[in-house]
Amino acid sequence: MEGENHSRVSEFILLGLSCQPEQERFIFLVFLLMYVITGLGNLLIILAIRTDSRLHTPMYFFLTNLSLVDICFTSTTIPKMLVNYISGNKAILYISCLAQGFFYIWFGGLDSVLLTVMAYDRYMAVCAPLHYSMILTPKVCVLLVGVSWFWTCANALTHTVLLTQLSFCGHTEIPHFFCDINVLIRLACSDTSINDLLIYTMGGLTAIIPFIGILISYIQIFMAVWRIPSAHRKWKVFSTCGSHLTVVSLFYGTVIAVYFNAKTTHTTQQDTASAVMYTVVTPMLNPFIYSLRNNDMKRALRMLFSRKSGLSLSL
Repeated sequence: MEGENHSRVSEFILLGLSCQPEQERFIFLVFLLMYVITGLGNLLIILAIRTDSRLHTPMYFFLTNLSLVDICFTSTTIPKMLVNYISGNKAILYISCLAQGFFYIWFGGLDSVLLTVMAYDRYMAVCAPLHYSMILTPKVCVLLVGVSWFWTCANALTHTVLLTQLSFCGHTEIPHFFCDINVLIRLACSDTSINDLLIYTMGGLTAIIPFIGILISYIQIFMAVWRIPSAHRKWKVFSTCGSHLTVVSLFYGTVIAVYFNAKTTHTTQQDTASAVMYTVVTPMLNPFIYSLRNNDMKRALRMLFSRKSGLSLSL
């Protein structure tokens, strides 16, 4: 009964990135700008791909889903943080905290799996170009994306249900700007061994194993490219893969630093800085990385803007 009473926490306090009013105003403006850039940038990527029929290919279908997930991912954490800074009230209801944690795990895991699917797409395009269109049919692409959404949702739901079984004993201050599962588990005063085990096992299935899949795909790609005699063709292949590799490095580097290091080596500042990288910075940079290094995307964006400007003039 005592543990049951302790678990009835009505709300948590999100301490955020700073407690200094001057710094909070600066942080608010920076994160508001980053959130707007992230939303507009990824939305432009989606619109450009949807309006250009030449980009209706598996590669850009997966990129559309990644851009949509990035918008959802940042919308899970940033708006609540901005509202907290405006209102001066840093409280978040217990059920809202669980909901935020659920969507954070879902979209974060989905980012990981979609990056793996995109690596497989690049592997097929480079290493098996003759079979590419026969294997990656529209039905297969939809199936790959659908399974990714379903699997990561089930993973997030499992983590969230287990979080409801923890007791917090009055520890309600979260030294973070969102309800991170790692931080919530550290606040709990009940046994968290099952939760810790789940992070390493389910986390391996949604982060480490996909990362290994990406590595295997790119090893095969590099081996195939190495055998290409033409330096121009080598550069062309590398340029199509470079954007994806950059995003993978940013995303996985910070995720692994936070969730797969020993707890004794963690500090709150390190965890928060890494979380800002993969929850805010990486989704913001993705549209720039994929558009600035891709001539097809540049053309589609120019067409989109010219179409919008022409519509405005006609009105």
